Amino acid sequence: MRYIPTIGLEIHAELKTESKMFCSCKNDPNEKQPNVNICPICMGHPGTLPVPNELAIHMVIKTGLALQCTIAPYSKFDRKNYFYPDLPKGYQISQYDLPLCQKGKLRIEERDIQITRIHLEEDTGRSQHAENKSHSLVDFNRAGVPLMELVTEPDLHSGEESVAFAQELQRLLRYLSVSDADMEKGQMRVEANISIRPEGTETLGTKVEVKNLNSFRSVQNAIDFEIKRQTQVLNAGEEINQETRGWNETEKETFSQREKESAHDYRYFPEPDIPPLTFTPAFIEMRRLEIPELPQAKKLRLQKEYNLGEKEAALLVKDRGLGEYFEQVVSELGSRLSVEELAKRVKLVGNYIVSDLQGLLAGNSVEDKNFKITPENFAELVNMIATNKISSPAAKSLLRKMFATGGDPSQLLESEGLTQVSNQEEIARIAKEIIEKNPKAVQDYKNGKANAFQFLVGEMMAKTKGTANPETVRTNILKIIEG
Repeated sequence: MRYIPTIGLEIHAELKTESKMFCSCKNDPNEKQPNVNICPICMGHPGTLPVPNELAIHMVIKTGLALQCTIAPYSKFDRKNYFYPDLPKGYQISQYDLPLCQKGKLRIEERDIQITRIHLEEDTGRSQHAENKSHSLVDFNRAGVPLMELVTEPDLHSGEESVAFAQELQRLLRYLSVSDADMEKGQMRVEANISIRPEGTETLGTKVEVKNLNSFRSVQNAIDFEIKRQTQVLNAGEEINQETRGWNETEKETFSQREKESAHDYRYFPEPDIPPLTFTPAFIEMRRLEIPELPQAKKLRLQKEYNLGEKEAALLVKDRGLGEYFEQVVSELGSRLSVEELAKRVKLVGNYIVSDLQGLLAGNSVEDKNFKITPENFAELVNMIATNKISSPAAKSLLRKMFATGGDPSQLLESEGLTQVSNQEEIARIAKEIIEKNPKAVQDYKNGKANAFQFLVGEMMAKTKGTANPETVRTNILKIIEG
């Protein structure tokens, strides 16, 4: 029997605030020393009173507006009661029936995925288990960190589609500067609710939750595995248990953890130590004005304004810093260029950033303090290419030098001897020399071996250190061979 998968996601993102959610302790995801960013409030000592982090509330509302949510004019915090060793109070301050944001959407792959709610809560601590399983230690540095939770409707139907949603959300959070959403650091975690139903039926199957997926690869693999597992269970005539499962990255399989809790298991009740929250239309509008240009809008603008291809624009939008760097470089190209010449150089900027520069960055960012190429110097390099002052191979070599040293391209061009060889007599002389030294390659070419001609071109480019124009080189070699 064929089954239709139905998937809803719960995505947690730690907010990028200076302090924790209900106290003034430092919110530092990079802190390595355990239990230093703690105080009586985030440790849940008796008699302490929580004070909400105003910026965290602003961030969630701003995110909700970016996702076209309805913002609640009246909201409150609730106590969610459950026990974990790394939950110091024995309950979590969260939100239940009156979340900050409801009913939004995020577009992926030409389809709107509906968002049920976005609410604000505090994170738990972090348990560290001994390899021999003899004991566990708890680091409370993370306890009380502002945590935004987004819940989707069951609108997704595959692991691949779920990853696309999570990646688009991660990008949006970074554009809004509300979260770094670094999954390797635990700043963004995904939980997937998965069910399957027989094709042709409308009633959803029994839901299974897979917890704490901390990479996009794990999200896809866990969902795909769970769809396959549930299919095998139903085909064997058995029933799916409603439960919470974990993901074993080593074995690439889910495993049962516990029966799935319902809302009444958490015994929610309003947090008595925090007054309700009210938001005026003016306050909400102020948060709307803080929203920058968002990824999907930016992608369309880059395509239209700079005549970029869909793939190039997508790559520039994927890394916000790289996209901004592209536009900074374009602004430095010069103001006296014709429309056609400017378009040509903009295309060169896009090509060299998307291919060569991204390769040199190797996953790092142009926003890193050790990135040395200024937009002015990159624009100067592109202008040199456009005016045939240097060849493409020489430009790639020069870009590597600029990346390593941050040097000015004109000075590096001089010191590295990369100025393009344009003297026709000199090019003809070198071509003749290469041909005389490689008679076998010449004969192979005459016998129809195209690779032999490319060998001669390569020898010529090596002799000139990549400074000769490749097309001129080909023309001269061909002219001499065919005599």
